[in-house]
Amino acid sequence: MVAKTIESWHSIMVRFFRHSTRAQLDKNPTDVAQMFSEVAPRYDLVNDLASLYQDRHWRSEMAAALTPQSGEIILDLAAGTGASSAPITRSGATVVSTDLTEAMVAVGKRRHPNEIFVVGDATKLPYGDAVFDAATISFGLRNVCDPGTALAELLRVVRPGGTLVICEFSRPTSAGMRLVNRTWLSIALPVVSKVASTNAVAYSYLSDSILDWPDQHGLAVMLESAGWTKIQWRNLTGGIVALHRAIRP
Repeated sequence: MVAKTIESWHSIMVRFFRHSTRAQLDKNPTDVAQMFSEVAPRYDLVNDLASLYQDRHWRSEMAAALTPQSGEIILDLAAGTGASSAPITRSGATVVSTDLTEAMVAVGKRRHPNEIFVVGDATKLPYGDAVFDAATISFGLRNVCDPGTALAELLRVVRPGGTLVICEFSRPTSAGMRLVNRTWLSIALPVVSKVASTNAVAYSYLSDSILDWPDQHGLAVMLESAGWTKIQWRNLTGGIVALHRAIRP
């Protein structure tokens, strides 16, 4: 009875609070780039607020799973303004921060003038074969129009034996956590975005894209289909986020 009451309350609140303009999930690269261009200046701030500052913990865990070594060359794809690259560079590795959105790259260059930033499409990476020791993508694969092609491109540019780590939203492991997560995404996140962001629709898209994304096993299957091996995953924050680690054969 209590669970049904909570579910009913959730449905009512979703209908009440949902932004009237819905974001599209076709993920056309031009539209995605435009959307992220509009939020670039305050992107990291809104991420902190929207995740209750958990995004910093998730990115630190991603860097630890990558096990970067001094002297390695590592691709950070969908790097945005470089927040995900920072914990990797502290290892002494050279990080090539790559993002589809020129505005994100411009902000990243201003904030991290000594780091390498490149504008690049995940489905057509501007790099040669096997040039990176490892690669990572945090909260970005979900935004690519063709994730399978992006995973194949990552396989191409990472050397044999190299590592890929994906940090992405996933499926919470308990029913209670799933309800809390859905409520946060559909009610609290739109409120935060309206207050702190210049583009609330972008965060409406964020919410919908998370709920539409495959679960932990589904992403593992995508990795295997792209040719990655030794695939493992580990849940963070009760499965709200998952780290997938794989090796190029």
